[in-house]
Amino acid sequence: CHRQMVDAVRYLVAGGITWRAMPADFPAWDRVCAFFRRWRDRGLAAEFHDRLRDRVRMTAGRDPEPTAAVIDAQSVRGAASVPAATRGFDGGKRVNGRKRHIVVDTLGLLLAVMVTAASVTDRDAGQTLLVRLRERHWRVTRVWADGGYTGGLVDFARGVLRVALTVVRRSDDTSGFTVLPKRWLVERTFAWLMHSRRLARDYETRTDTSAAVIRWSMSMVMSRRLVRRAR
Repeated sequence: CHRQMVDAVRYLVAGGITWRAMPADFPAWDRVCAFFRRWRDRGLAAEFHDRLRDRVRMTAGRDPEPTAAVIDAQSVRGAASVPAATRGFDGGKRVNGRKRHIVVDTLGLLLAVMVTAASVTDRDAGQTLLVRLRERHWRVTRVWADGGYTGGLVDFARGVLRVALTVVRRSDDTSGFTVLPKRWLVERTFAWLMHSRRLARDYETRTDTSAAVIRWSMSMVMSRRLVRRAR
């Protein structure tokens, strides 16, 4: 049944196992893999994730559609299974692999995701990601970002998308750690994602598979939150 398939995919994402290492308690690994691919290709994983997000927002007393968001990127090492065509080197982070570009709401919930080679700059990917965000979440009119999103992207967001992109720069104060306003929201989301062992590095051959794994990971975060509130 679908519930067993969903539980099996979540087990794989949380535990970081390979498809063939699926425990005997679940359906056969090839059936689970086919289920995962079918949901990825038909957009069902994204729809499942988005419905959970809307429910979490409403449970928290928020409107299902957000008006503000935060954008950031995370570079992760790529496994041997990542082909050369979709991997690259992030000179700033000194990481050879892929980069996860995400936009989250003010609760830290995922609104948009895109996976690229690690060599792709935040500004280049940010333009595509903001367009996707605006198409899906038309009420978002303000987005916070770090210094990697300066330059023409700010003008593009304001002039073309009618979105105010605010760059929150790091403090020059070296006396201690300072939590930057709004920026910590997306950093917390990355921390949630890293609890899923499948996301410790990028193991996927296709970038859309990587994005689907991120959505499955966030679906677990949101499911746990809903269960805690129901108790």
